[in-house]
Amino acid sequence: MRSLTPRGALGRCVLAAAFALAAGLTTLSPLAPPAAAADGLQQVTDFGPNPGNLAMYEYAPADLPADAPLVVAMHGCTQSASDYHSHSGWRKFADAWGFAVVYPQTSAANNSLSCFNWFDPAEDTRGRGEAASVVQMVEHAAARYGTDRDRVFVTGLSAGGGMTSNLLAAYPDVFAGGAVNSGLPAQCATSVSAASGCQYSDQRLTPEQWGDKVRGSYPGYTGPWPRVAIWQGTADRTVAPVNGTELRDQWTDVWGIGQTASGTRTLPGGTTETTYDDSTGRPAVALFSVAGMAHGLAVSPGSGADQCGSTGTYYLNHICSSYYTGKFWGLDDAPDDGEGGTLPAPAGLTVTGTTDTGASLSWSAVNGAASYAVYRDGTKAGSPTGTAFTDTGLSAGTAYRYTVAAIDSSGAEGARSGAVTATTTGAAVKCYTATNYHHVTAGRAHHSGGYTYANGSGQNMGLYNVFVTHTLKETPPGYFVLADGGC
Repeated sequence: MRSLTPRGALGRCVLAAAFALAAGLTTLSPLAPPAAAADGLQQVTDFGPNPGNLAMYEYAPADLPADAPLVVAMHGCTQSASDYHSHSGWRKFADAWGFAVVYPQTSAANNSLSCFNWFDPAEDTRGRGEAASVVQMVEHAAARYGTDRDRVFVTGLSAGGGMTSNLLAAYPDVFAGGAVNSGLPAQCATSVSAASGCQYSDQRLTPEQWGDKVRGSYPGYTGPWPRVAIWQGTADRTVAPVNGTELRDQWTDVWGIGQTASGTRTLPGGTTETTYDDSTGRPAVALFSVAGMAHGLAVSPGSGADQCGSTGTYYLNHICSSYYTGKFWGLDDAPDDGEGGTLPAPAGLTVTGTTDTGASLSWSAVNGAASYAVYRDGTKAGSPTGTAFTDTGLSAGTAYRYTVAAIDSSGAEGARSGAVTATTTGAAVKCYTATNYHHVTAGRAHHSGGYTYANGSGQNMGLYNVFVTHTLKETPPGYFVLADGGC
């Protein structure tokens, strides 16, 4: 996604040109504004003071209840609000879980690449510029929808991720949590010249030094800190993977919980989730490392409960990051989830077997139970009347987290059990959507004589440039085949 920094000065234009090849893009064009109501997206033209010269777009389900959460979603460079709304998957979960979404949008008038200015103290600090405009959007939307002010969250991709970090640091009193996707630590850079170092290099700071950048963003703040999810691809050439580690160091230090992981699990799309719990045992920081993913937002097109979004430039087919981010924040928790029922949690939940497409479970009976509810990764997977259940239609080589609850004769659900993890057999199928240039730089393809060839299969993918995009399927590891028709 190009460099995440250039602005209008001549020297910065030179910098932009130098970064363009590295990011795989070679042309600049102004963004067309989103349609007035594309897929339910609406522009808000007068949301109050706007020192950052941003545009505001929003989406809310028709039946949005009072005291619902609010999510702020920030696009990356060269993107727009409608682009992010269409591809990221947030609309699906706003409808399913009941929350509103605000999409701030910048433009070429602010930054030649339409990036949020995450490296400029005049734009990314408390009470100033773009950061202040985003918070004003929150105020406007919260007043309109009756938002639960304790459940306001912010997420962003690339430069939007960098601005997300700064918003979390500058406004911990506004945001209960955040998600930084292929982005930068808070206040990593305070100038254009320093920004490239943040993108591409290890800054060699201690966790305490990183934490100080957050604490210095709102001196004297003593309230609760935001819970932070970090998404980073291991093959990112625009924002080096070390940024994920630096973000982890920064926010675990702010929370005072150290850098020793509390838990690790394998998720779809070659993703490893590592969590760091607070003193109550609840994850405060989560690092999602996506194996083989280049620069972009992880999506997973499909109709499954844990799938979302659509592929495109910088929307990469690996895993639905919006789903797992929303669950990390607790957006999927219904007000009556586990309430009203008096039955205890079933004991002895055990994985009794797995195949490449299924997992079998059993548990001890609960007196008074008419049936049971089995949850896979927080979503109900079945309602058996007995004490065993086989879940089917799963992906090979993938870990799934299960809990179970007893249901009485009135339909009231009791407490949920502790979780167990079932990992299906076989090799996970990984798919990657990117330009031919990025496939080569990520090691999935090679070029010869001006053409690109998939590693392993040797299939001709067309010209070696940034204008041709393909989906490659990896199975077995290191062997790639064209999968443009679906993966």
